[in-house]
Amino acid sequence: MDFLSAIVLGLVEGITEFLPVSSTGHLILFNAWFSFAPEFTKMFDIVIQLGAILAVVVVFWKRFLPRVSSNRELWKRVIISVLPALVFGALFGSKIQAVLFHPIVVAIALIIGGGVLLFAERLHRTTNVIDEKKMSYGKAFAVGCIQCLAFIPGVSRSAATIVGAMMLGVSRSSAAEYSFFLAVPTLLAASGYAILKNPIVLNSYDISILLMGFVVAFLSALIVIRLFLGYIRTKTFAPFAYYRILLGTAILLFFYV
Repeated sequence: MDFLSAIVLGLVEGITEFLPVSSTGHLILFNAWFSFAPEFTKMFDIVIQLGAILAVVVVFWKRFLPRVSSNRELWKRVIISVLPALVFGALFGSKIQAVLFHPIVVAIALIIGGGVLLFAERLHRTTNVIDEKKMSYGKAFAVGCIQCLAFIPGVSRSAATIVGAMMLGVSRSSAAEYSFFLAVPTLLAASGYAILKNPIVLNSYDISILLMGFVVAFLSALIVIRLFLGYIRTKTFAPFAYYRILLGTAILLFFYV
């Protein structure tokens, strides 16, 4: 059962981390059926996040080469964008997790987020940034502030950053790619903080479970990133919005009944 849980939760993380549907929200829901002991669950969630991060590095490895000047320009903006989340997370992260990590909160956030996605797609926007490396520092900081909304489970970090960047005049494809890059330092910082705050002693069986989840999350995220990059070049986010609204409504009906 533990290995089945590792596979299922690894798939959930890999599939949802970079789509605008909230990986945290989905993990909270799936943990009702597939879960481990509370302390191990925290470590497991960190490890599968790291697997998803590695997928970004593999897909965009050329963008991580520091000798390329355009890469340095990109990462200057990414660093500016990640600062608000670091400060906000240090101040309020634990309190938010203690109070808001509940399926009802996830459901409401999914529905509201779906409505925002539909609104963003229908809104007439002026696109003046088609290359994320040329985004102004002010816009980069604004995207970082908007990313802080994702501390609410169900909002989705990728949805917040993509929609936020689009509202600021960044093209859909560039906004999505920037969201991938911003995920790396954001999730690494969150993972490192969680590891320091929740140390745990692991045995060989625990490590095998973590490794299984890591590999599954990495492989599934790798596939999803490549498919998503092709999708956003010609399609809108409307299907993800409808999915969010339907899932959120189903959760509320489940708890009401």
